[in-house]
Amino acid sequence: MTFAIGLFDLFTYAIPGALHLAVLAYLAGRLHWIDLAAVSRGPGVVLVIGIAVASYLLGYLAYPLGARAGRWLPRRRKRNPREEFLRRNPSARGQAFVEADPFLLLSALQLHDADAALEATRLRTAGLMLRNSSPAMAFGFVAAVVELIVGPHPVFAACAAVLFAAAFPALVAQGRLLSYWASVKTLELSFWVPEVEETLAARQKAE
Repeated sequence: MTFAIGLFDLFTYAIPGALHLAVLAYLAGRLHWIDLAAVSRGPGVVLVIGIAVASYLLGYLAYPLGARAGRWLPRRRKRNPREEFLRRNPSARGQAFVEADPFLLLSALQLHDADAALEATRLRTAGLMLRNSSPAMAFGFVAAVVELIVGPHPVFAACAAVLFAAAFPALVAQGRLLSYWASVKTLELSFWVPEVEETLAARQKAE
């Protein structure tokens, strides 16, 4: 039996989940709930599998937190991928794919040219990875502030608090930017795959 993790699963769930697992492991060790040294001496294969599964599950749990963080953080500017695409490619105005739902458009692109769709998928999953990693930075900031007050290394804790505080909004903002680029890239790729426009135009006429 083979077990495979796709690009979307790795970026969207596993990597953010690993960051949340690191925060939980730090708290568990700091509060003496578990002996991290003893855990690290366990069987290597079992440890790696356990970390991978725990990261994946935590990534699923962290997804709603990342989505909330993306909604809570104010936007400095509004970006419209359709307007940007049409500004740069006015000849595409009026075509069916430009007005299509972006997720439906990406699915059509994957159906007709999976290789071309990989770049848009990569940008989208990278954006989700950054956004979903932001809650771990918030938890790290809280832990650093507590360490600053009660811990033995206040200078290190203060530096960590500043880094975590800066990382939280930066990850959300960069996640939004990559998602925007993914939408623009989806439109650009769809422009060069005539089957996408033909399929959507035919559906519009049928309706």
